[in-house]
Amino acid sequence: MNWTDERVEKLKKLWSEGLSASQIAAQLGGVSRNAVIGKVHRLNLPGRAKAGGTATTARTPKRSSAAPRATSYGSRVATRTVVTRQQGATMLKEEIEVDSVNEIQYRPASNVVVPISRRLGLTELTERTCKWPVGDPLKDDFHFCGNESPDASPYCGYHQRLAYQPVHERRRPAQPRG
Repeated sequence: MNWTDERVEKLKKLWSEGLSASQIAAQLGGVSRNAVIGKVHRLNLPGRAKAGGTATTARTPKRSSAAPRATSYGSRVATRTVVTRQQGATMLKEEIEVDSVNEIQYRPASNVVVPISRRLGLTELTERTCKWPVGDPLKDDFHFCGNESPDASPYCGYHQRLAYQPVHERRRPAQPRG
């Protein structure tokens, strides 16, 4: 089946009206539901109106998991609003939920001092050295912190603060520092 300009325009129109891929395939004729989905994907069409009235967002390129996000979101508040949209020759009035978001700017603490590791191997550790592992144990550059650990603790002061967090701080969501 060839996708003519007219059929592509009709696909776009029906998609924007919120019809499902199966319904569009039936109206176009001679095309399967999967062919419609594939064409929508290749055209990079925005999300269509779903049952219940909410519209999905336009497709965006996927982010790399290594790229940090610039902002985080605090609380989400859902509000309901009434919209009208056309489906075929019928105007539909629907109540939809809209999320409003409070944006929180993340600022890392600027007063954190990370101690320089002594880079000790397993056999070099003693009762008074920090046993915080650094790196991948399967790699040659794996080592332990090795800094002095107070009070017969397995970790130095810096790594103690990482390892032992008070319960009330662990359960409370992180608050931005101002």
